[in-house]
Amino acid sequence: MSRAIAAVQTPGRRLRSEGKKTAILAAAEALFLAEGYERASVDAIASRAQVSKRTLYDHFGGKETIFLRVIEQAHNAVTSTIRLAIDEELTPGRDLREALTAFAHRVVTRTFPSSDYVTYRRLTSQRWVTPQLAEATRDRPERMLEERLTALMAADEIRDTEPGLAARHFTALTVSLALETLDTRTGSDASESETQVIIAAGVDAFLRAYGSSPQAPTGARTSCASPDGK
Repeated sequence: MSRAIAAVQTPGRRLRSEGKKTAILAAAEALFLAEGYERASVDAIASRAQVSKRTLYDHFGGKETIFLRVIEQAHNAVTSTIRLAIDEELTPGRDLREALTAFAHRVVTRTFPSSDYVTYRRLTSQRWVTPQLAEATRDRPERMLEERLTALMAADEIRDTEPGLAARHFTALTVSLALETLDTRTGSDASESETQVIIAAGVDAFLRAYGSSPQAPTGARTSCASPDGK
């Protein structure tokens, strides 16, 4: 569709156009997941979306562009859940250990098992020449965490250092390690327990490195009783 035509579209026509784009992306996602990128044809996508092949090309230009848009759509949904977790868990004035633990646990137990994240992982792992997301888009979740850590540094809640490195260390110590062990298929109690242990240990390690004051490990914050029980 030319820019001149697009510029004079009526509201109703624009609405129908957006509806077709949504249908194409939904059809493409289903076929890419079911058949893989190579086997999912443009004809099949258009047929499933109930649009003409010409309409598909007018909106997206080709299969690779559609594939990238589907990935971006899933990635944006995941990013939104992480933003919400940052805003609701890493709040000013909250106990830092509690906030970091709650944030990591929420990301691991809500974001990783979500259909959006599963879709994103499956799509980005199925091609050796996967179209690359723009760097700014790929790194958005980490940059959002970096911004919040910068604010915590300004408030003297964590040691003033390189926030980007701190964000990467926190993610590696907690979220990334938990991702390797989380069983999203069964959600078993054992998996949940293991996840909690990994996150607690990761938060402890992070606070030992970046805490503004010495941090006692979680396990040490129990009882002040003497060895003889008095």
